[in-house]
Amino acid sequence: MFTDLRNTSYGFHGFRKIKEKRAKVLDKPAPEHVVDDILETAKWAPSSYNTQTWKVHAVTGETLDRIREGNTKNTLEGKPHVRDFPYKEEYEGEHRKRQIDVAIQLFETMGIARDDKEKRLDWMLRGFRQFDAPVSLVLTYNKYLEPAAISQFALGSLAYGIVLAAWERGLGCVINGQGIMQSDVVRDLAGIPDDESIMICIALGYPDDNFAANNVRSTRAANSDFVRYVGF
Repeated sequence: MFTDLRNTSYGFHGFRKIKEKRAKVLDKPAPEHVVDDILETAKWAPSSYNTQTWKVHAVTGETLDRIREGNTKNTLEGKPHVRDFPYKEEYEGEHRKRQIDVAIQLFETMGIARDDKEKRLDWMLRGFRQFDAPVSLVLTYNKYLEPAAISQFALGSLAYGIVLAAWERGLGCVINGQGIMQSDVVRDLAGIPDDESIMICIALGYPDDNFAANNVRSTRAANSDFVRYVGF
């Protein structure tokens, strides 16, 4: 699901045209040379002391299909989520409100009623299928870096760069936690080494502009809600 992105040194324009919640892509492959070109740009993201602590596993084809199947099967069977690092399960206060607000935007646009369990389940499973995108970029870092807040910051910078670089080339991204909530499935099928922690995945493909949810734009808080100016 997409995040609105500002102009950057990558030369992006028309920031407000970038949507937050890309949920469907065209049936069109993203070739290796295109993915590599995106990563060639994104890798200039900042990292502490230029350590570049990220690793990227670009997955497609039958392997990705098997990951989708495993994620969906485990989820429907009620298997607990498996993540490689601690994370906050539930948001509170204003963070929870923002989470609910964007969900309401999406469900209203898609015509999904609050009590329509079937459609709500289908929507949730899209995430575990990595939105049926042709490519999944699985971002990892070495486990020896734990506790890894600084490395996770670097991976976040890389992810932001990937989204920007992809958009410039006509592709869309979904920075997607659901896709790796069954991280043992992803690790096994994608052959990710045991000494790496799986942080996030990014679904990558060509957006379907006729899919209603792709026209949803999330809101942002006013600067005054989160910025303090000191000494100005």
